[in-house]
Amino acid sequence: MEELPVPQNIKINNITCDSFKISWDMDCRSKDRITNYFIDLNKKENKNSNKFKHKDVPTKLVAKAVSLPMTVRGHWFLSPRTEYTVAVQTAAKQSEGDYAVSEWSEKVEFCTADYSTVHLTQLLQKAEGIAGRMLRFTVFYRNQQKDYFDQARELQDNQMLPAVKDNSGSHGSPISGKLEGIYFSCNTEFNTGKPPQDSPYGRYRFQIQAEALFNPKTNLYFGDFYCMYTAYHYVILVLAPEGSPGDLFCKGRLPALDITNNHFLTCTQEEEGARLVFHHAQDVILEVIYTDPLDLALGIVEEIQGHQLGSMSTLNAKKDPSCKTCNISVGR
Repeated sequence: MEELPVPQNIKINNITCDSFKISWDMDCRSKDRITNYFIDLNKKENKNSNKFKHKDVPTKLVAKAVSLPMTVRGHWFLSPRTEYTVAVQTAAKQSEGDYAVSEWSEKVEFCTADYSTVHLTQLLQKAEGIAGRMLRFTVFYRNQQKDYFDQARELQDNQMLPAVKDNSGSHGSPISGKLEGIYFSCNTEFNTGKPPQDSPYGRYRFQIQAEALFNPKTNLYFGDFYCMYTAYHYVILVLAPEGSPGDLFCKGRLPALDITNNHFLTCTQEEEGARLVFHHAQDVILEVIYTDPLDLALGIVEEIQGHQLGSMSTLNAKKDPSCKTCNISVGR
């Protein structure tokens, strides 16, 4: 019996965070005998992979021989922003139930995409469900070691400069490793209404009036929702001055929020001509990324008296893939 044709020139396109289209060329001989395609999909080895993540399920897929290109979809074996290898063989089902198969094609590599705004909106809706009531606040603050602020004064013309966001949070977040910004906090202690004295990041704190960063000329975007194997949940928001490079990056990539009416961070004016009033969500920890450089002269730097809680740092923190509160069904 003539051998089955081996797929050649495999092409991968229309890649999303949890699907792709695949096609290939085949010799016409014995093509009519083909009943199925076997697809071998494997995650590329990564020495930095999350050791807590569940084992990947087997990924040899059996598909009926449909017309090409064929869509491969499924969150149970595809994760966003992940490199994969794929190979294909053709198969013909025999009368006794076994398969005659071709040789495997050559492997090709591809990388799945980031979360789309559709997936981020699903995350946003989950975050809204646990955000809790809103508390008033007046300042944004950034905790760092003393040498961070010394460097800003001595080497950066008194400026805090945006840096590329680390890989903390959801693996599919489109801002990780791409968006440049400066991290700020705004959460307050319930009993005092002031920023907490403890910090995971350093004993020195830059503090700035909220209206300097957040006002009607600022756009607000939802960036991520995650936890780190603890009861605490984090929401990443992006504050981007209108028309800035950060604003242009976020448009079309992240869900935009109404600055006067959302579940996480609001800026409102109680009466015409009155001062702006600011509120933050009580039940999530907000990480606010401001996308422009900032002059230290716009605020104050002071040493804080609390403890340095290193265990609370989110630097490159991996998201808990098993948490039902903050995961959506398109990989982690």
